[in-house]
Amino acid sequence: MKFPALNSRRDFIKTTGLSLASLSLPALSFAQAERGIKNQIAPELEVPQWINGKGESQAPFSIAANRGKWIYLKCFQQWCPACHSVGFPNLQKLVEAFPDDKLITKAVIQTTFEGFGSNTEDALRKNQLRYELDLPFGHDPGNSELARSNPERFPKTMVSYLTGGTPWVVLINPDGFVVFNDFHINIDGLIDHLNQVS
Repeated sequence: MKFPALNSRRDFIKTTGLSLASLSLPALSFAQAERGIKNQIAPELEVPQWINGKGESQAPFSIAANRGKWIYLKCFQQWCPACHSVGFPNLQKLVEAFPDDKLITKAVIQTTFEGFGSNTEDALRKNQLRYELDLPFGHDPGNSELARSNPERFPKTMVSYLTGGTPWVVLINPDGFVVFNDFHINIDGLIDHLNQVS
């Protein structure tokens, strides 16, 4: 897919919308996504750097390896205020409700598409410790060498999932379909839903 020149995250959202194929998936009351690839099979991640909950390098987090479970992906940037005021607290709440990976597995990805000097891989361990999250964290760097208007500067996660910036949540059901793909999720609604299906 070729993207036109983009100057901001709003341009990215406006110019990368796709018409979604109609699939018969159950409607989830907490899912109100208008962007992204909702109702499509989740593509495999292409995130080059991962650390485990202890801050050590680990193999890439795999969508395919977690098929059969819910997958919650939280995208952030270190300098994003809403990531810290809403995104990470929601993730903490989800981890508290489901501390193991039996029903839902969780991973965090820093999708750096701006502020390349601030949104570095050092932020991964910093935020693991700050929010006490024993989870895999990945760094998906955009290409700071490319011009700001060049869509190839965007991280691969942002392109493959058509995310609109940060904070961003992707929720994948056990069958591998994206059922939520938007800025903020109703975390209490999600927890209630998962309690009902568990």
